[in-house]
Amino acid sequence: MTVPVNGLLLFAHGARDPAWALPFEAVARRCREQQPGRPVQLAFLEFMTPNLVQAGDLLAAQACTTVNVVPLFLGAGGHVRKDIPVLMAQLVERYPALKWHLQPTVGESPELVEAMARIALRANDAP
Repeated sequence: MTVPVNGLLLFAHGARDPAWALPFEAVARRCREQQPGRPVQLAFLEFMTPNLVQAGDLLAAQACTTVNVVPLFLGAGGHVRKDIPVLMAQLVERYPALKWHLQPTVGESPELVEAMARIALRANDAP
């Protein structure tokens, strides 16, 4: 019997400037710190590596049985609605025995909306 291994694939847009990725790398690092032993990969849509399929390869190589894909996007724009489903289909075709679950974008999370509102209000109170 196979022991279930749940992987986490964080998916961000990507940029030409390597410094752009620092906050996303911090999110991946915090996930690893908070759940040691859970396979976590950060992937990018463009300009940076690994891409979604490459990160999926890495998680499959770690014997994941399920992977939750979390788009680190504020809204569900064209990339989320059009590009991610195509990439997810490639992962399903490549690893049909692995369960791939696309989660809502982080920007749709009430917790993130609340945190952004607090930050904006705090900035508004600054001199």
